[in-house]
Amino acid sequence: MNSDKLISETKTRMQKALEHLREELSGVRTGRANPALLETVKVEVYGTRMDLRDLASINAPEPRLLVVQVWDQSNMVAIEKAIRESELSLNPVTEGNLIRVPIPPLSEERRKEMVKIVHEKAEAARVSIRQIRREVIEEIDKAEKRKEIPEDDKFRFHEQVQKTTDEISRQVEDIVKVKEKELSEV
Repeated sequence: MNSDKLISETKTRMQKALEHLREELSGVRTGRANPALLETVKVEVYGTRMDLRDLASINAPEPRLLVVQVWDQSNMVAIEKAIRESELSLNPVTEGNLIRVPIPPLSEERRKEMVKIVHEKAEAARVSIRQIRREVIEEIDKAEKRKEIPEDDKFRFHEQVQKTTDEISRQVEDIVKVKEKELSEV
C-alpha cells in the first residue's frame, strides 16, 4: 500500500466534496447580483432539463441586476418561467432578446433562511468528508489485518488521513464564513 498515493486519492476525493459545496453555495442568493446565481437554474427545453448556463450567457452589469442573453430565442419563455419558479424569489422581465433579472435586497427573514441553507449545505459536505475518511481508514485497517502494512504504518496513515480531513474541514469553515459575510452585507 503506497501512502503517498492513498493520501493523494483521499485529498482528491475530499476536494471534490469541497468543490461540490462551492458550486452549491454559488446558487445561494445574496443581496448582490452574481451570474453564478442563475447558472444552475434548471430549464425545461428540447424535451429535457438543462442548466441555464448551457442556454444563455449571464452577466451582472450592475450590482443589483443580472442580464440573461438567450442564444435560442425559442427558449425565452421557458427560461423566464424557470427563473421565476426557482427558489430564488426573483422576478425576471423580458426586454427584446434579453431577460433582465433585478436582484432585490434580502429581507432579514430571507437572509436568515439563506444562512440556514448555507449551514445545511456545509453540513452535507462535512458528512461527505467524514464518510471518505471512514472508508479510507477502514481500507488501511484491512490492509494491516492482511499483513500488507505494519502496524506503525497503519497509525502513520491514520494520522495523515486525519490531517488531510482537518485541512479540508477548515476550508469548509472558511467558505461558510465568506458566504455568511456576503449574506450579512446589506
